[in-house]
Amino acid sequence: VQVQRRKKVTFEKQWFYLDNVIGHSYGTTFEVTNGGSLQPKKKKEEPASETKEAGTDNRNIIDDGKSQKLTQDDIKALKDKGIKGEEIVQQLIENSTTFRDKTEFAQDKYIKKKKKKYEAIITVVKPSTRILSIMYYAREPGKINHMRYDTLAQMLTLGNVRAGNKMIVMETCAGLVLGAMMERMGGFGSIIQLYPGGGPVRAATACFGFPKSFLSGLYDFPLNKVDSLLNGTFSAEMLSSEPKDGASAEESNGTLEEKQTSEQENDNMTEAQESHHPPEQETMEIVSQDPDYKESKEKGSKKDYIQEKQRRQEEQRKRHLEAAALLSERNSDGLIVASRFHPTPLLLSLLDFVAPSRPFVVYCQYKEPLLECYTKLRERGGVINLRLSETWLRNYQVLPDRSHPKLLMSGGGGYLLSGFTVAMDNLKADPSLKSNASTLESHKTEEPAAKKRKCPESDS
Repeated sequence: VQVQRRKKVTFEKQWFYLDNVIGHSYGTTFEVTNGGSLQPKKKKEEPASETKEAGTDNRNIIDDGKSQKLTQDDIKALKDKGIKGEEIVQQLIENSTTFRDKTEFAQDKYIKKKKKKYEAIITVVKPSTRILSIMYYAREPGKINHMRYDTLAQMLTLGNVRAGNKMIVMETCAGLVLGAMMERMGGFGSIIQLYPGGGPVRAATACFGFPKSFLSGLYDFPLNKVDSLLNGTFSAEMLSSEPKDGASAEESNGTLEEKQTSEQENDNMTEAQESHHPPEQETMEIVSQDPDYKESKEKGSKKDYIQEKQRRQEEQRKRHLEAAALLSERNSDGLIVASRFHPTPLLLSLLDFVAPSRPFVVYCQYKEPLLECYTKLRERGGVINLRLSETWLRNYQVLPDRSHPKLLMSGGGGYLLSGFTVAMDNLKADPSLKSNASTLESHKTEEPAAKKRKCPESDS
């Protein structure tokens, strides 16, 4: 959630305003009070361990729905009175006929469940790759091609993503992979993002809240111009001939949010002005009703919008040319591909931009496309240490006397194909220059002969 003033946030059947969050440090826990405002939760001293009255067995407890004396109407009435969640949970415990017969573990589980339902407590956490990837995988896995968080961690490790690198990334995971790479690189080095369609999608990247300095090393380049770069037919005119119907997807991601925030701020400002200066407001209304005033205002805003749009397009064109120059050097330190498209044509064309002895990683939700990619790479050559892998992940509950694997386990988090680039051997690559015994012998004898000739020259 982006923190904004006077913005209503709805989260798991709970609504609140984030105004009071501003100014507090990350990790602060807040309690939702009346009117949706957040108040910092005071830490209560835990009472000394009391001897709880608990049963030894749960087998005689029957879940017939009659053990709780409080009805839904009673609970609603308590909420309407403004009674806090802690007190509601306490009353539920007191009015439960089976609570005392439950074992200590079952009692703890019951309290935890009721607290989650009735206590509205929110902790503000700093966004990170781990948190965002877990959140996306749990809530919207389709947007990130069902990439599990441990798979993303392996991609960053196998791709050797570190500060100072020059990386190429092609992803359709809402910008999550790109954000993870930017976080690991810490604003040092450069990343060239290849995108399909009108522009790069960076919804998840915006959630990281990176400073502007991080964006200076971030470049984007259209995927449909890669072939022309490889063939050497790319030119600046190709970018200018692109259709300029509207802003790119990236702009729509970033600037729409900015527009919304600015609109909200304007609304807030106008509300404040309405309350403080009613006479001025009346005069403004009279002026705004004048048709000439309206027309001139519309013309001015339209002209400004067109100028701003042209400036952005020119800036984007410059960045594309810079990205093309970086790619043309063909000395990238790594390649990461995680897209919904078939990986084989993508990888075979993009590997030409990677320097020898550099890692590459390809993610795919399914195994079959990567198997085909593996075979094609073996036929082509120029790669070593090819490995196709799938990670198995199991979560464990770790609690005193009850540590065990979680009952629900992830079915699969996708597949990875990784390897290293090597310099292509021209003799092997070109079938007309097949190595035979005589050529090999001549190569072997050349080097020692040259050394022998140098010896008398050095003595003289």
